[in-house]
Amino acid sequence: MMGNLKGWLAIMVVTAMSGLGAAQADNVDSSSTLLRIKETGAITLGHRASEIPFSYVVDGKAMGYSIDLCLNVVDAVSARLGLEEVQVHFVPVTPANRFILLRNGDIDLECGVTTSTAERRQQATFSYPHFLTTTRYVSLAENDMHGIADLAGRSVVSTTGTINIEQLNNLNRTQGLHISVMLSRSHEEGFSMVATRQASAFVMDDILLAGLVSVADNPSLFRISEETLSEPEPYGLMMPRDDPLFAELVNSTLRQMYQSNAILTLYDAWFLQPIPPDNRVVGLPLSPELATIFANPEAYVDERR
Repeated sequence: MMGNLKGWLAIMVVTAMSGLGAAQADNVDSSSTLLRIKETGAITLGHRASEIPFSYVVDGKAMGYSIDLCLNVVDAVSARLGLEEVQVHFVPVTPANRFILLRNGDIDLECGVTTSTAERRQQATFSYPHFLTTTRYVSLAENDMHGIADLAGRSVVSTTGTINIEQLNNLNRTQGLHISVMLSRSHEEGFSMVATRQASAFVMDDILLAGLVSVADNPSLFRISEETLSEPEPYGLMMPRDDPLFAELVNSTLRQMYQSNAILTLYDAWFLQPIPPDNRVVGLPLSPELATIFANPEAYVDERR
């Protein structure tokens, strides 16, 4: 199912981008990213190991909602450069090293769950949003925790290198919660610390918490907080800074998907249908706020500048 879907979306994107490629072919040399891809015949995509349903690995293969978005960008790049095929190299990235790998040129495009914030946009370029998330926490249901006040005096973990840890530290400081803040190296480690009672709660993006709960042996043991710890923030594909031609190609690809409603098909496949590896369903309908972004991504970006 996923393979057929990806192929259908690619045909739509390549058809839409072919005219753009012919019109701008003489500008490729002004993009360091496109020039490198043209010379090597390959593009390097950064992916996560287990961020269901966005970017994760099953049987050695990277897959997910963000991965499919990036693969459609790859098809558009191929059409843009007039290449029959662009080889795709996948490189695993983590919250701690993703910006370093991008800055060093080890990846051309990050296909994960990186939140686009004003501070981060000083380090990298972000595509149009492809998802909205907010920060919550997961705890054991038996502890009956619902909101921020329930974190007071407890041991709470979040993943190093994320904005979530910054939000947790800020709440702890400004509200005098006396939380013992702990760091995990990965989201899986943070979730496991809650499951094994090493921490009372794990603070992270709510959709990632939902993914972790959905693949737990017994999801009913866990509860995601009702109260949020942040305002909604967008995920975007992350690209090198100072390469506007490549950024426009990425955004043109996404814009075509959004305006053709191909994004709705892709969203349904990853959030509302059974997905690998065990055919569980995330079960998260498209929100009105995200639908508004898909309808007019430029307006959302302009509002945040």
